[in-house]
Formats: sequence, C-alpha cells, structure tokens
Amino acid sequence: MTRLPARLQPLWPLVKRLHRLASWWSGLVGRHTRWLQGDRALPARGTVSMDQTRALEPEHVTIHRVGDGEAIRHPDAVGEPPAHWVFRRRAVHDVPPLASLEIAGGTVVGDYGANLTPGGTLDYETSEYFGIRGWREHPLFLRRRLPEVEHVEGTVVSLATRGGSSNYYHFLTDVLPRFGVFEATMPGRTVDALYVPATAAYQRTLLDLAGLGDHQVIATGKHRAVRADHLVVPCLTNPSEVAPRWTVDWLRSRLTPTRDDAPRTRLYVTRGQVPNTRRLEHEDEIVAGLAERGFVTVEPGGLTPQEQIDTFSAAEVVVAPHGAALTNLLFVQPGTRVLEMFAADYVNACYWSICQAIPGVEYRYLVAEGAERHGPGDPMNKIQADIDIPPATVLRAVDDLLT
Repeated sequence: MTRLPARLQPLWPLVKRLHRLASWWSGLVGRHTRWLQGDRALPARGTVSMDQTRALEPEHVTIHRVGDGEAIRHPDAVGEPPAHWVFRRRAVHDVPPLASLEIAGGTVVGDYGANLTPGGTLDYETSEYFGIRGWREHPLFLRRRLPEVEHVEGTVVSLATRGGSSNYYHFLTDVLPRFGVFEATMPGRTVDALYVPATAAYQRTLLDLAGLGDHQVIATGKHRAVRADHLVVPCLTNPSEVAPRWTVDWLRSRLTPTRDDAPRTRLYVTRGQVPNTRRLEHEDEIVAGLAERGFVTVEPGGLTPQEQIDTFSAAEVVVAPHGAALTNLLFVQPGTRVLEMFAADYVNACYWSICQAIPGVEYRYLVAEGAERHGPGDPMNKIQADIDIPPATVLRAVDDLLT
C-alpha cells in the first residue's frame, strides 16, 4: 500500500478487493489447467493448517512441535484518546506452540515464501499473506505457472515470509526468529542452506549479528522457486503483529548492544520532513521544546543496525511518530518510557505489543484530533498520512510521561 501515491491511498480497500478477486479467479483457472504446466504447475489445493497438510500427504510431511504456546492478555494501553480500539483489538491473542513443517521434496516460491508439497498442496499456515481471506486469494495464484524450479540438495530452512524482503520491522520480527523456532523444534538438525531475504545491506548485517552469517544463503526473489530434498518451514513468529514474549526474548538474546554501561539518553526519533511520509508536522517547534527537556534527535535510517541497537538500548525515554525505526524498541531496557504519535486515520499497535513483552517498559500513545471519526472496523488505510498534533499537546504529554 505504501507504494501508492498519497492521493490514491484512500482507494486501497477497493484495490485490495480487486487484488483478492483477481487472485481467486486466476487461481481457479490455474488449478484446472495445471496439467499443462508440468513441473511448474500451480498448487492444486490449499490447507489452513500444518495438520491438514500432513493429513493429506503423510508420506511427505512431518511436523515438529515444542512448548505450550502463549496466552497474551494485555491491560489497556494508556494514551489519548483513552482506550483506543486498535490497542484493545491486539490485547488478547492465543499463540500456538512453536512448530516447524518439514516437507520431503517441498518447494518454496517467491519472496513471500509460499510453501508447496510434492502433491500440489499450498500450506497456508506457513504461507500467510496480508489482507486476504485464505489460500485461494494468495498472490501466488496471480502467476500463470511457477518460476523455473531450482533443486537444492539436503535440508533448506525457509525464513521467507510476507513483508520480510523489504520491511525492517518484518525482517526482524517475522524472518530472523524463525531460525530460533527451527533450533527449538529440531535440535541438532544440520542446515545446508537458508532461504532468506539477503539482498539489502541491513539484512546481511543482521544475519551476521544474529549468528547466521556462516550458513549458505539462498536469497529470496520475487521470481524464484527452490525445491529441496527436505524443506523446513518454521511457523510464523509474530502472528497478527502481537510480538509474543518468546519472539522478543529470542531477538534480545541474539542482537545485543556492544556495551551495557552506556549513558542513558532521551531520544526523539525523526522521520524527516518530506510530505506524506508520516512526518510529524510542526517538528521544529517540538524538537526545540524537547531539547529543553534534554532530548537528542536521531534518524535511525542513517545508522548501522548495530548503532541502532546501541542507541535504543541506552534510551531512557523514546518519543517518536509511528514508523519502522521503532522496531528498535525491541532493544530498550526495562524501565524505559515511550511516547508514540499517530495520525487520526492510521493507528497501529505493533510497537505497543513489543513494549508489553519487555518487563517494566512504560508505553503511552497520542493520536491526532479526529480519532473519534475512525471507530472499530475503519480500514485505517492512510498509512503515510502526516501527523498533525499541536506542539503544546505533544510537550504536555512528554512532561506527563517524565513525571
């Protein structure tokens, strides 16, 4: 959606419906003509769970599970306006046990990580996609046939997932921790290659920092399909963007600051001043007021991943408009205080969820005027809308947070 010009973003619900409908009809045709495509045929069917996939093809599919799952039950988020419905929607979630799906002769397709069995089954539990209602609407079915299939000997662990190839938040919370799931569910298993996003410099750096840099890497690609003797697909580690405690703990254990005794700082995280990029309006006036309160301004996009980890790990207070840089809240210390700001027509609770998984972090939100016009069920589709909150309101919220 962020690729649409700002003036067209209100049309996103219609565009998405058309996309889903096109996938459904294209898939219907593709599944009835798959006999023409041979080795590159689209899947003939789909399932909603690993268990259904195993039941259809027990000769090809094995499931490795461990643990009891997690019951997320968060108290109401604190902020203005009080009890915003977006936060309440994320407060309750039952996360299933960790699991890895092993497919003998399995194929992974695309940068979104669509996982197929030899019998032509799309396992949707490990192949989820944004904003669709099941496997029949998966964008895989917008293809006439699969890309040319590459065969890889041995065991390939796929960490690919929707959003992970181009988004910092999804790479950290959805891609990297899947290797932790593999380690937990299949201890001692040898890995011959990882199918993982690795074209961007930050991706390669984070793979190294997480201890995965020594593995052979097969970089994901939009037009790539890889078939392995054994394809292992760990479960999604951040379902519905609720940041389970296990996921947050794994990332904090693998991506650590370079020093534990760095001086504590108060951070304002800027998004710059390009219009229609979720910038904070009146930023100069707000930054001046924050500087009087001991804040320094940082732009994480200009820092290396390790510098971002170090900067947020040393933060005493973080004030910021909503944006991908706040993924680094994963690395703040217990007791850190956070104020996140939103436009009235786009509120997202993903960073609140991260803060809830770190003991002692105090989180508050501030939504621009007009939030009452966007109640439950609102598409909240103006993702790039700039944030217009009066400077006095922002500074008053900061003073309240510092008290």
